[in-house]
Amino acid sequence: MAKEYVINESINGDDLRRLRQLLGMTQKEFAVFTNASKRTVENWESKDEPIKGPIVTLVEILRRHPEIAEKLETPETRLKLRLWYMYEDMVCTVIDVDEPRRIVRIRNYLDDPLFRAFGKNTEPGFEDYEEFLKSRCFPETRDKIKLELKRLGVPFYDPILIIEKTEGRMADDKFWIRIER
Repeated sequence: MAKEYVINESINGDDLRRLRQLLGMTQKEFAVFTNASKRTVENWESKDEPIKGPIVTLVEILRRHPEIAEKLETPETRLKLRLWYMYEDMVCTVIDVDEPRRIVRIRNYLDDPLFRAFGKNTEPGFEDYEEFLKSRCFPETRDKIKLELKRLGVPFYDPILIIEKTEGRMADDKFWIRIER
């Protein structure tokens, strides 16, 4: 027997506008959140006829759990370096770092510690950050390391430089890192 769900088949423009206002989002912000254009959001909100499609399910979920939108928000960039710890195409942890001042701030997007950059540690220190970087590189004691560094175009062993070249990818591992400066 096929499962059924308690989700409306459609919504209207007023439903969408009320939800957007409940979330405290402008039309442009809601467009970014839903991966739609601002023009699409404007069209949805001005429609008198029923709106159908995946947006209906998203609206239903957000009506029941509006806190989800805030949990998915990207933190403001305040530090000099940002690392996106990813599993395939999913963001697991955002890591903001000021290396000269040895400051690390993180935001986890998943509850499972196995998918978090620092596991159960929700307030990592700079030493934890350095260990994390090393864990996403080949070891400093690797045989013929100079040849590997030369192949990568890295002048000396520096985990952040290596990760910039390799994205911190390891064999048979779907985790990787995107770096923003």
